[in-house]
Amino acid sequence: MPLYEIDGDRLRRHDNARFAALGIYERNDLQRLLRDDIAVLSPDLLVVAEEFGNWEDSRRRIDLLAVDKTGHLVVIELKRTDDGGHMELQALRYAAMVSAMSFDEVVAAYEDHLSRLRPDDDVDARAELLAWLDLGSDEAPIISSDVRIVLVSADFGRELTTAVLWLNRFDGMDVRCVRLIPYLIDGRILLDIQQVIPLPETADYQIRVGRKVAEQERRGSDNRDWTRYHIVVDGQVLPDENKRRAVRLMIQKLIERGVAAAAIGRVLPPGRFRPLEGEHQSEEAVQAALMQQYPGVEVSRWFTEHAVVEDGRTWVIRRIWGRNTEPTLTTLQDRFPEAKVSFQRATPESAGEQP
Repeated sequence: MPLYEIDGDRLRRHDNARFAALGIYERNDLQRLLRDDIAVLSPDLLVVAEEFGNWEDSRRRIDLLAVDKTGHLVVIELKRTDDGGHMELQALRYAAMVSAMSFDEVVAAYEDHLSRLRPDDDVDARAELLAWLDLGSDEAPIISSDVRIVLVSADFGRELTTAVLWLNRFDGMDVRCVRLIPYLIDGRILLDIQQVIPLPETADYQIRVGRKVAEQERRGSDNRDWTRYHIVVDGQVLPDENKRRAVRLMIQKLIERGVAAAAIGRVLPPGRFRPLEGEHQSEEAVQAALMQQYPGVEVSRWFTEHAVVEDGRTWVIRRIWGRNTEPTLTTLQDRFPEAKVSFQRATPESAGEQP
């Protein structure tokens, strides 16, 4: 893919180079450079391990293992080839292997990683992870079983991109392809770094479409929709809601019945119910504060129109819950029984058709 330079009154063409010809290797160069500046892939990533392989077959190792701000592990696989090989299959195996990791196991991996990078420092891996997840030392973090995947290569073949697009149709799947294109210009090596799947400007839309298709296919198989829930307040059954609205409504009703937002935040998975410093009343003010206090956050994934103001802070609820919906509703119901807010699945007869 050529790069063009404006050179006076003409365009000067620069053809892309190849990593092999430049003497750039996967592990010694690309992996090291990305490890030290992982924000070039995504600003919400923290590398917790390199060459991670905490399982019996020690020959299989994850190039980079990261955690995002919402408590999802992220498997990052690197290739310097022009087709990516079969890296998506390898990454899927790795994602399955780390999906059951607990927070303490992530802390242990991060501690080992920091001891290699900063052998002379007195590191506190747990404290650094808690700070990254915006949690206090007294909070109990939960690592999601949904694992994100980032594939990084000089380019991607049709078989790989077709597989990734298909995988992203399924609820809970988040596979991204980032292309690294090297150029040799006037003795300097430049890298063009682009996320190509999904395109950044359409990522949220593509995820929503994929989930809608999956939901329609589930409905078509038995004419039932098990993804809707009734929130029950002191015995009164409210109209059914979809997953994200059900969680939001339960939190709203708990707060209305005297449960503190901070108490709710302590029992939810990390990064799902975020505090903002200051009391922000309008939706625009909440969005501005969210972007300022959490750089790189995707504002469209948050219920900024339903923020909760309490004791000098403003709390916002994440829209996307996926497989965590029912466990979250159960946790909220069981942890605050005095509020008398519970839930029940909508039956085919009770479920409405609202979007």
